[in-house]
Amino acid sequence: MWKDFRTFVMRGNVLDLAVAVIIGVAFGKIVTSLVNDIIMPPVGLLLGKVNFSSLFINLSGKSYPSLATAKAAGAATINYGAFISTVVDFLIVAFILFLIIRTFTRMAGHFNPPPPATPVTTRECPYCISSIPLKATRCPHCTSEMKS
Repeated sequence: MWKDFRTFVMRGNVLDLAVAVIIGVAFGKIVTSLVNDIIMPPVGLLLGKVNFSSLFINLSGKSYPSLATAKAAGAATINYGAFISTVVDFLIVAFILFLIIRTFTRMAGHFNPPPPATPVTTRECPYCISSIPLKATRCPHCTSEMKS
């Protein structure tokens, strides 16, 4: 069983998948930092000096000056600012993946030319609409004479 597992893990596609997951996690961290540290602060500034990471709805009924104090008190909150940041994060990752996949599919079209067209070996009888060989002088279905 151990040998089978080792053979499975050492196959190329499993190793490629593992590398892709690791790179994807690292890329996700970069995009998260891009959103939280570079994109959202100017957007918050444009929207009236709003810090998206501190936007929340308090469900406990008590008043808390910040999300950190509400969390420290164990209050139930809806953190919609963090959700907005996560949605922007997702949209950036999805758009970049779209660009990568579109580029690869376009490149694949250039490297894999379409197969050559198959030669035409039959034609249609104008009288009975049957398919007949190109060299036939009469239609085998309706016996009409075929013009060359």
